[in-house]
Amino acid sequence: MDSEPRLKGADRPRSVDAAAVAAGAPSLTQAEPLFELIELMFFAYRDFVGDADRLLETYRFGRAHHRVLHFVTRRPGLTIAELLDILKITKQSLNRVLKELLDKGYVEARAGLADRRQRQLYPTATGTALALDIARLQSQRFRRVFSVSPETAQEDAIGFLLSLIDPAEREKVAALVASGARFPSPPHGKDATSNPDLDETP
Repeated sequence: MDSEPRLKGADRPRSVDAAAVAAGAPSLTQAEPLFELIELMFFAYRDFVGDADRLLETYRFGRAHHRVLHFVTRRPGLTIAELLDILKITKQSLNRVLKELLDKGYVEARAGLADRRQRQLYPTATGTALALDIARLQSQRFRRVFSVSPETAQEDAIGFLLSLIDPAEREKVAALVASGARFPSPPHGKDATSNPDLDETP
């Protein structure tokens, strides 16, 4: 199943039944923890990122490098402020990781098209190749599961994962994921630089 279903907004979780709570039924916060789901989420994530970790180790990169490279490759021209908003990390944390990717030639920073005081980030050919290698590797795990699952499994998985995201962020994330480039081409131009201005105003 190579086709990618269109992202749909997930249904919001049902509100707590006030009458049931008044009658003595446990609320969502009082209910028994869903240990199976909590632990299965941990192990599934462990193995999912482990596929990428083993490849990244050969480049002496870690998960933080992968996150930056992934979103820059999927969204060429992303500003530093936009990247910070996606990753929810500090400028100091981003600075260290981004500097390594710039210095090693995986990412380029260019003056902004609308505001030249900004820095927009683009993957180089080397960065694009690595990001796609990791994406294909991680996709293999999904495809193995979907190949033995019902036809709606991929769309159901997308809906489930969207539902786990905070309601205030859900629509923004769905739009962001749906807008990513499939096979972006690295930029070329005289404005490319290896010294991004991390002090730009978000």
